[in-house]
Amino acid sequence: MIQPYLTNLRLLILATAWIMTGCSASAPQATGSAELSFTDTAKVQQQLTAGTLTSEALVQHYLDAIAANNRDGYEIRAIIEVNPDALALARQMDEERRRGVIRGPLHGLPVVLKANIATADSLATTAGASVMQGFITAKDATLVTQLRQSGAIILGKANLSEWANFRGENSISGWSGIGGQTRNPHLLTHNPCGSSSGSGAAVAADFTLLAVGTETDGSIMCPASVNGVVGVKPTRGAVSGYGIIPIAAAQDIAGPMTRSVYGAALLLDTMATAEARSRYGVSLSNAAQQAVETEKVIVVRAFDDQFSGVKNMVDDVVRTLKSQGFEVVEVAQWELPDALYAAEFEVLLYEFKRDLNAWLAEFGAPAATMQAVIDYNKANAERELALFGQEYFEQANAIDLAEAAESYHQALTEGRRLAEAHLNQYLKGKGASAILLPSYGPAWPTPPAEGGSFSFGTSTAAAVSGYPSITVPLGMQEGQQGSLPLGLSLVGLPWSEPQLFSLAAMLEAKIGGFTAPEFLVGEQ
Repeated sequence: MIQPYLTNLRLLILATAWIMTGCSASAPQATGSAELSFTDTAKVQQQLTAGTLTSEALVQHYLDAIAANNRDGYEIRAIIEVNPDALALARQMDEERRRGVIRGPLHGLPVVLKANIATADSLATTAGASVMQGFITAKDATLVTQLRQSGAIILGKANLSEWANFRGENSISGWSGIGGQTRNPHLLTHNPCGSSSGSGAAVAADFTLLAVGTETDGSIMCPASVNGVVGVKPTRGAVSGYGIIPIAAAQDIAGPMTRSVYGAALLLDTMATAEARSRYGVSLSNAAQQAVETEKVIVVRAFDDQFSGVKNMVDDVVRTLKSQGFEVVEVAQWELPDALYAAEFEVLLYEFKRDLNAWLAEFGAPAATMQAVIDYNKANAERELALFGQEYFEQANAIDLAEAAESYHQALTEGRRLAEAHLNQYLKGKGASAILLPSYGPAWPTPPAEGGSFSFGTSTAAAVSGYPSITVPLGMQEGQQGSLPLGLSLVGLPWSEPQLFSLAAMLEAKIGGFTAPEFLVGEQ
């Protein structure tokens, strides 16, 4: 667990403050929107193929849901901007389908992108920051090009923790200057976690079928877990990072956020690099539909005493695995060395300056450098810095990259060594195919009630090592104000995504996965 004196590192991922800112053949008969509520990817594919659903009707369903409850209604604030061309693109995909042209497995399926992913269309790429408001890029991120080529419809951009939650200390998880505060659809007074808060909440609230988040450490795994959806942090290098507003190339990666394991596998199939597809050797979506081979797995029980729901979830997982013939090795400890967190933070600060400056310059952003962002925030401090500061920007900007290069390389090497050693003691030392452990504690109140806030997270070892991880909603924490989702993480060796997806799909089917939110209003 993250030690108390490493609070700053915890805040890379999370925050515990609150604010709501003011902040032409005839088409086949479309399925009604009621039938589309919280639908899953496999069912949609079948309906589109059978001609009982159109992409236009599917996109309209999500546009209606966003209009009703994003800025209005429940005020989820998961979506910063809707693509004005979404319906036209859906009609185009429908017309191509009628002519027998299928671009790929995502043909006609809507996808929401985190607002730090560049798109060469009318959607702005902003990282949620006011200084980037309205910035239109001339190029797609590589993963966006892949999505378009597969026939996906970019539905809109999702809110996020501003600058992927790496602006300053005491940051607000799920808050950005442009998008305001994202809310957790399960309990509206509770936090959606970050930084891919909007992507996770959008999927949970039924604003989209599929979403893409980005992770440096926990930014997919945490919002997926606390919003009760599937999230994937792929193997380092499995998805191209080109075009994504960066924190640090050593750890940044994009990944799927969906309501089903199959949907996540299908999305990653499309976004994966050529090397990743070669390494996998099989279609991930096929792997998610195949029977899992029984094997040895590690189950971490270090967090059982923190929440009754966590213990119940892990009990269910162990019982299910044993019933399916798995060899289960249960371990009671999950302590990472302090030196790992220190090395990680040094690497992130160094690469933040190097990588963000390069991105801003290449893409012609309105703020051409990190210094320009700092200056803008200071000039507009009453608005931009009223809630929290920009200490990480300032610390990173003060680094002399040449002078700090040797120390940086040592930190990079040491951090990865420590993270790999922690995971390899189980994956290699005990011959396990996967480590299974609770992803994060349940969502906390925003603002935190007396005694209630972020509890624990387990993403760091996989984030720093670059090993793949998948979180699947497999439990609930019951409380006086309502039930909150809990996720289980599956971590494996590099390029083991096919095995992880197969195992995740089995657990989802046996225990039960996504649960539709009740949009409860608890006491603040």
